[in-house]
Amino acid sequence: MGNIIIKTAEDIEGMRVAGRLAAEVLDYIAPFVKPGVTTGEIDRLCHEYMTNVQGTIPAPLNYCPPGYTPYPKAICTSLNDVICHGIPGDKVMKSGDVLNIDVTVIKNGYHGDTSRMFFLGEPSILARRLTDITYECMWLGISKIKPGAHLGDIGHVIQQHAEKAGYSVVREFCGHGIGKVFHEEPQVLHYGRPGTLEKLAAGMIFTVEPMINAGRREIREMGDGWTIKTKDRSLSAQWEHTVLVTETGFEVLTVSPGMPAPPAFIQNQVAAAA
Repeated sequence: MGNIIIKTAEDIEGMRVAGRLAAEVLDYIAPFVKPGVTTGEIDRLCHEYMTNVQGTIPAPLNYCPPGYTPYPKAICTSLNDVICHGIPGDKVMKSGDVLNIDVTVIKNGYHGDTSRMFFLGEPSILARRLTDITYECMWLGISKIKPGAHLGDIGHVIQQHAEKAGYSVVREFCGHGIGKVFHEEPQVLHYGRPGTLEKLAAGMIFTVEPMINAGRREIREMGDGWTIKTKDRSLSAQWEHTVLVTETGFEVLTVSPGMPAPPAFIQNQVAAAA
């Protein structure tokens, strides 16, 4: 398992708290995501809610991995053809836009990381279908998580579902281990072959966060050093949960009252296992 950290019972409880708080930021901000609002205003509201209401720290703010400049905002807002790491700013959102909001909070040293898609006004049929398929991709990946399974099982089912729908999977960015460190091992690819890569074990915690493009998978990096867009300017969508490998399967840690319900096939799988 290399450098993958198996979490203790104390770590897991800390991650449950952090995950719930991250998801609750998305619950809080949902009513404010509407045409005429800037992405910078969404960031300001989230930042104030985290620091003043939750007592959490926004992990992205001033985050600076090697080769990057410090990230300047509290959240990521990825609009339309932005795949990930969109920096909030003066962009006024309009009806028909689709937005991913990615939130990571730190509470008592633990990181909770999650993202959701939001529609502004009525989305196009293409945007709605892409968003729905991406949501199914995330949950199909999560459904493969159990001790003895492989990371390749997660990537394979995501890739199969996306490509069957005529979409493509971004390769340059992936899910990741998470705990007291924002990004740790393992890397969780959203493509691959079943039975390959690391074997899962109880106590692992990582994110599943497929980035699915309506067009081709190629990317382009913007001049700010952070924002990643589709090279062909097609729409992109992403959903993200932080997940614990349990003794018998999985537990999603980024849950909240306003979290969208899992797809029916997941609910049926859970019911069958009960």
